[in-house]
Amino acid sequence: HVQLEESGGGLVQAGGSLRLSCTASGRLFSDYTMGWFRQAPGKEREFVSAITGKDFRIYYGDDVKGRFTINRNNAKNTLYLYMNDLRPEDTAVYLCAATFVTDDLYRDREYHYWGQGTHVTVSS
Repeated sequence: HVQLEESGGGLVQAGGSLRLSCTASGRLFSDYTMGWFRQAPGKEREFVSAITGKDFRIYYGDDVKGRFTINRNNAKNTLYLYMNDLRPEDTAVYLCAATFVTDDLYRDREYHYWGQGTHVTVSS
Protein backbone atom coordinates (compact mmCIF):
# COMPACT_ATOMS: atom_id res chain seq x y z
CA HIS A 1 0.00 0.00 0.00
CA VAL A 2 1.20 3.54 -0.74
CA GLN A 3 -0.14 6.96 0.19
CA LEU A 4 0.26 9.89 -2.18
CA GLU A 5 0.16 13.60 -1.53
CA GLU A 6 0.38 16.26 -4.23
CA SER A 7 1.58 19.83 -3.79
CA GLY A 8 2.63 22.79 -5.87
CA GLY A 9 -0.61 23.83 -7.50
CA GLY A 10 -1.79 27.41 -7.64
CA LEU A 11 -2.79 30.32 -9.83
CA VAL A 12 -0.54 31.28 -12.72
CA GLN A 13 -0.87 33.46 -15.80
CA ALA A 14 -0.90 31.98 -19.27
CA GLY A 15 2.64 31.31 -20.44
CA GLY A 16 3.86 30.76 -16.90
CA SER A 17 5.27 27.69 -15.19
CA LEU A 18 4.58 25.52 -12.18
CA ARG A 19 6.21 22.50 -10.61
CA LEU A 20 3.98 19.89 -9.05
CA SER A 21 5.28 17.35 -6.56
CA CYS A 22 3.84 14.08 -5.34
CA THR A 23 5.30 12.54 -2.22
CA ALA A 24 4.76 8.85 -1.54
CA SER A 25 4.85 6.95 1.70
CA GLY A 26 4.61 3.24 2.25
CA ARG A 27 6.01 0.48 0.13
CA LEU A 28 9.22 0.95 -1.89
CA PHE A 29 8.59 3.84 -4.26
CA SER A 30 10.76 2.52 -7.07
CA ASP A 31 8.47 -0.51 -7.45
CA TYR A 32 5.73 1.70 -8.81
CA THR A 33 5.04 3.25 -12.14
CA MET A 34 3.83 6.77 -11.37
CA GLY A 35 1.42 8.84 -13.36
CA TRP A 36 -0.14 12.28 -13.51
CA PHE A 37 -3.74 12.79 -14.51
CA ARG A 38 -5.92 15.87 -14.53
CA GLN A 39 -9.61 16.55 -14.32
CA ALA A 40 -11.26 19.80 -15.27
CA PRO A 41 -14.79 20.67 -14.11
CA GLY A 42 -17.37 18.78 -16.13
CA LYS A 43 -14.76 16.75 -17.99
CA GLU A 44 -13.42 13.23 -17.75
CA ARG A 45 -10.12 12.46 -16.13
CA GLU A 46 -7.30 12.90 -18.64
CA PHE A 47 -3.89 11.27 -18.84
CA VAL A 48 -1.02 13.74 -18.55
CA SER A 49 2.17 11.74 -18.12
CA ALA A 50 3.70 8.61 -16.62
CA ILE A 51 7.12 7.29 -15.71
CA THR A 52 8.05 3.72 -14.90
CA GLY A 53 9.77 2.82 -11.66
CA LYS A 54 13.26 1.62 -12.47
CA ASP A 55 13.95 2.08 -16.16
CA PHE A 56 12.29 5.51 -16.24
CA ARG A 57 10.34 5.06 -19.46
CA ILE A 58 8.31 8.22 -19.99
CA TYR A 59 4.98 8.87 -21.66
CA TYR A 60 3.03 12.06 -22.31
CA GLY A 61 -0.47 12.92 -23.36
CA ASP A 62 -0.71 14.71 -26.72
CA ASP A 63 -1.93 17.97 -25.18
CA VAL A 64 1.16 18.40 -22.99
CA LYS A 65 3.99 17.06 -25.15
CA GLY A 66 6.78 19.57 -25.43
CA ARG A 67 5.47 21.69 -22.54
CA PHE A 68 5.42 19.35 -19.53
CA THR A 69 8.24 17.20 -18.14
CA ILE A 70 7.84 14.33 -15.70
CA ASN A 71 10.60 13.18 -13.40
CA ARG A 72 11.04 11.20 -10.23
CA ASN A 73 13.55 10.90 -7.43
CA ASN A 74 13.33 7.41 -6.00
CA ALA A 75 15.67 8.27 -3.12
CA LYS A 76 13.23 10.98 -2.02
CA ASN A 77 10.04 9.06 -2.83
CA THR A 78 8.93 12.00 -4.94
CA LEU A 79 7.40 12.45 -8.36
CA TYR A 80 7.52 15.77 -10.19
CA LEU A 81 5.69 17.45 -13.03
CA TYR A 82 7.32 20.52 -14.54
CA MET A 83 4.72 22.49 -16.45
CA ASN A 84 5.81 25.23 -18.84
CA ASP A 85 3.95 27.48 -21.26
CA LEU A 86 0.75 26.94 -19.33
CA ARG A 87 -2.54 27.65 -21.05
CA PRO A 88 -6.02 28.32 -19.65
CA GLU A 89 -7.08 24.89 -20.91
CA ASP A 90 -4.54 23.33 -18.52
CA THR A 91 -6.73 24.45 -15.62
CA ALA A 92 -7.69 21.33 -13.67
CA VAL A 93 -7.16 19.31 -10.55
CA TYR A 94 -3.92 17.38 -11.03
CA LEU A 95 -3.68 13.98 -9.43
CA CYS A 96 -0.79 11.61 -9.05
CA ALA A 97 -1.33 7.89 -9.14
CA ALA A 98 0.67 4.71 -8.66
CA THR A 99 0.51 1.30 -10.29
CA PHE A 100 2.52 -1.89 -10.67
CA VAL A 101 1.54 -1.98 -14.33
CA THR A 102 4.00 -0.92 -17.03
CA ASP A 103 1.68 -0.91 -20.06
CA ASP A 104 -1.49 0.98 -21.04
CA LEU A 105 -0.42 3.70 -18.65
CA TYR A 106 -2.78 6.26 -20.15
CA ARG A 107 -5.75 4.35 -18.69
CA ASP A 108 -6.70 5.58 -15.24
CA ARG A 109 -8.23 2.20 -14.41
CA GLU A 110 -4.72 0.70 -14.42
CA TYR A 111 -3.71 2.71 -11.36
CA HIS A 112 -4.20 1.33 -7.88
CA TYR A 113 -3.49 4.32 -5.66
CA TRP A 114 -4.42 7.98 -5.99
CA GLY A 115 -3.66 11.23 -4.26
CA GLN A 116 -6.28 13.85 -3.42
CA GLY A 117 -5.11 16.25 -6.11
CA THR A 118 -3.79 19.78 -6.32
CA HIS A 119 -5.55 22.62 -8.11
CA VAL A 120 -3.94 24.42 -11.03
CA THR A 121 -5.60 27.52 -12.42
CA VAL A 122 -4.22 29.30 -15.48
CA SER A 123 -5.57 32.75 -16.16
CA SER A 124 -5.64 34.28 -19.62
